[in-house]
Amino acid sequence: MMERMVNAPSELGDFLRSRRAALRPEDVGIAPHPARRRVTGLRREELAMLAGVSITHYTRLEQGRALSPSDSVLESIARTLRLTEDEVAHLKTLARPTTPAPPASRVAHASQATRQLLTAMTDVPSLALDRRTDVLAWNRLGHALLAAHLPSEAPDTPATRPNLTRMLFLDEAYRALFPDWTGEAGLAVASLRLVAGRRPDDRALAELVGQLSMTSPEFASLWSRHPVRTCTSGTKHLHHPLVGRMHLTFETLDIPGPSGQRLIAYTAEPGSPSEAALRLLGSTAATDGTAATDGSGATARHRRPQPEEHRQPERRQQDREDQQGTHQQG
Repeated sequence: MMERMVNAPSELGDFLRSRRAALRPEDVGIAPHPARRRVTGLRREELAMLAGVSITHYTRLEQGRALSPSDSVLESIARTLRLTEDEVAHLKTLARPTTPAPPASRVAHASQATRQLLTAMTDVPSLALDRRTDVLAWNRLGHALLAAHLPSEAPDTPATRPNLTRMLFLDEAYRALFPDWTGEAGLAVASLRLVAGRRPDDRALAELVGQLSMTSPEFASLWSRHPVRTCTSGTKHLHHPLVGRMHLTFETLDIPGPSGQRLIAYTAEPGSPSEAALRLLGSTAATDGTAATDGSGATARHRRPQPEEHRQPERRQQDREDQQGTHQQG
């Protein structure tokens, strides 16, 4: 039998306890008694009372022993805990798990149609991801935007396939793209938590979470807080090593079918500095392709055009040298 990513009762109990701990008694109108209180948040009996649920029923729910709790019970608990819409959906998924979906193949690939679509989006950085945020394919501009330090063919081989969540915590070059790394990391973990709740039998996802929990204390800390949030569109603030700061809008498009694959595309506001930077990056990628690598894995870029703010000092230095050369010849 395939090992489950999480034990559903334990996951449900951990989630509820994390949300109980986040609420102070005074937040819900309960006078605190510091001398007698051993927990920082709400006790089980306090939550049960406020939600109008028997303590026995709530305890069974938190222990994963309540079979098919009703919507009214779950929604009452959710209101008491002040859960967000995403958190309510996550609570219901954990409390009433469906029959596990057939296990997905460990080696996923982007279809030919998906690859053709990415290639056709020449002016839009785009990539195809699976549910675990493995990069299955990217177009030239998507590669240049997010991972020019990696070989362009990296997504084609499962052994070298980039994973955006792993890169965010363990790849310094990718991590440096995000000025607000803390916010980006929180969103990444919250989104992965939602997937984990829906696919507890995904062994590859379990391996990813296990690896990151062992190698990144930052990931382990965030994961232990049980954040959940849908992140399908929004704005990315990037600081690219070649073209500087960019503010890009991203949209996620689900690819029909059971694979969980999706496309992510990035665009800039027309006429903005970000659009100019994106055009410059596009001309760079079209001119000399991907970054070359030496034997040590370090990148070496040749004759890449630089953004205007970087070229100005070089021009001034060249002007000084030309003037000095003129004086010497005179």
